[in-house]
Amino acid sequence: MDPETLQKIVIEKLSQVIDPETGADVIRMRLIQDLQVDESGRVSYVFRPSSPLCPIAVHLSVMIMQAVSEVPEVKSQSITVVDYIQADTLNELLRSLLEP
Repeated sequence: MDPETLQKIVIEKLSQVIDPETGADVIRMRLIQDLQVDESGRVSYVFRPSSPLCPIAVHLSVMIMQAVSEVPEVKSQSITVVDYIQADTLNELLRSLLEP
C-alpha cells in the first residue's frame, strides 16, 4: 500500500479515538502531529496532550497506539509525547509497550 493511502487510513482510525473529557476525537483536537508513514508500513507521530497536566495523557496515548496497531498494513509505530509534564517517563513507558 502506498504511504499516502495508509496515512489516510491511519487518520480515519485515529478519528475514532475520543477524548473522554471533551467528547472530541484526537484528530479534530489536533493532538496528533507530524504523522509520517513510509512504504514499509512504519508510522511515526507526535502526541501533544491538550494540557501539560492532562490527567488522561497516559490513557489517551495507549488508546492512540492501540488504534494505530489495529490498521493491518501498519508494521510498526513510533509515538513521541511532547509538552506534557511527565513526557520523558511516558515516552519510556510507551517505547517499552511497543517493543516486541
